[in-house]
Amino acid sequence: MPRPVATEDVFRAVADPTRRAALEVLVRRRDLPVGELAGELGVGLPMLSRHLAVLRAAGLVTEQRSGRQRLYRLRPEPLRELYDWAALFGEFWTERIGSLRAYLDRQAGNETDGR
Repeated sequence: MPRPVATEDVFRAVADPTRRAALEVLVRRRDLPVGELAGELGVGLPMLSRHLAVLRAAGLVTEQRSGRQRLYRLRPEPLRELYDWAALFGEFWTERIGSLRAYLDRQAGNETDGR
């Protein structure tokens, strides 16, 4: 099975909490003007512009001009690549949690045996 690919740009884009918050807002609201997005996030326009440039470069948002406004929309496809990559570790955590459960069950059994 080929390894899922997640580009460095996507990792870099979601590594920042402000950019993650912007994506979370855009999940709920489509075609959001940049001023409203800045207000929702509590950040200034210059800072938000830098964050949006990173998100655009990673392909995570699109920008559309409507008159004097710039509207932003989530483009979730690159996040799927990240999700697929992270899923590679699902078996690892399932195994570890199963081992922890078995250990705890053994400990609980020892306590009921008077050990």
